[in-house]
Amino acid sequence: MAQNEPVWSITEVNAAVREMLENSLMPFWLHGEVGTLNVYSSGHVYLTLKDQNCQLKCTFFRGAEQVRKLQLAVGCAIEAYGKITVYAQRGEYQFNIKSLRIAGAGTLQQQFEEIKSRLAAEGLFDPLRKLPLPAFPRSVGVITSADGAAVRDFVQIARRRAPYLHIKIYPAVVQGSSCAESIMRGIDFFNRTGNQPDVLVITRGGGSMEDLWGFNSEALARKIAASAVPVVSAIGHEIDFTIADFAASLRAATPSAAAELVAPELAALQAELQHKAQQLLQAWELNSLRAERRLDSIANHRTFHEPEFLLRNQTQKLDELTAALQRAWQNCFVHQSNRLQIAQTKLNAFDPSGVLKRGFAILLKKDRSVADSVSKLTAGEQVTARLADGTLELTVN
Repeated sequence: MAQNEPVWSITEVNAAVREMLENSLMPFWLHGEVGTLNVYSSGHVYLTLKDQNCQLKCTFFRGAEQVRKLQLAVGCAIEAYGKITVYAQRGEYQFNIKSLRIAGAGTLQQQFEEIKSRLAAEGLFDPLRKLPLPAFPRSVGVITSADGAAVRDFVQIARRRAPYLHIKIYPAVVQGSSCAESIMRGIDFFNRTGNQPDVLVITRGGGSMEDLWGFNSEALARKIAASAVPVVSAIGHEIDFTIADFAASLRAATPSAAAELVAPELAALQAELQHKAQQLLQAWELNSLRAERRLDSIANHRTFHEPEFLLRNQTQKLDELTAALQRAWQNCFVHQSNRLQIAQTKLNAFDPSGVLKRGFAILLKKDRSVADSVSKLTAGEQVTARLADGTLELTVN
């Protein structure tokens, strides 16, 4: 190398590249699908635009209000106007958006919505179909990349919270065309007799919609729904949703959140157990005190010291009841006697023998009918006169 050859610094290189790149391309319209979208409180927007093969980082300074008005979301196809710039501090080129407009729903988003709607109509996402998670699992199966950050986060948090928890990891492909098939093989593995954990977790870190597309597989959703082991999905970041999330028994926002869901914290469980034990002891002591007081009250009762007191009271009650019964019987007897006497008087008043005793007679014809009218008799007819002390045979003149 010649002594007088210039030596460039990184700053100088990036500045030169920036000048050449920004001056070589005039502002233009760019078409792409939103892969990632982050709106900051400062009002600036950072997003990624992509097509089938490539992606490009974009910035939209003070564009938050327009993004909200357009209801921009991941998967939307947009047309953005701006120019290529260089972010020298990182040595990255990016597209600086000046304005944008919606070009229509992105292809992947359309496919996502179609699959989601169809499976939901079948009832595959029905909450009543989903298996409940065990309250205190002793083993968990994890399907994820063996060397990803997601599995490290999950294991670290789960081990800290529940050292007793047995964790089995099935290494799977979590991105690309073989992702869904690899995850399904993991589900089959953990559903075999002898391999079944108490709960199953499917997880990976965040990414664009394209990166997570394998988890939108219809076949994978059906496999999750058919699992005999309850499944927790923890795919991507909090804002990422996949079809697998809807099919799972429960969705966790992140791998760390999944660990907290399936691994009850041992220290918290011990504290709760101690609290319950204390409550039980206090309840036992209170009940014991109440029982002791009740026993003392019974033991000090007059009945135990003066047994004749109870007998005397009962004897007095018996005497009172006997006297009351006698009075009631006498009142009833007098009342019934009076009623009988009145009835007897009424009966005597209507007795025919009483009338005969007062000098009256009853004439009876031969057919024993009463002759109570002259018109019922004829001259020479034989009749019988019934008197108080006998009868007379008479002839009508």
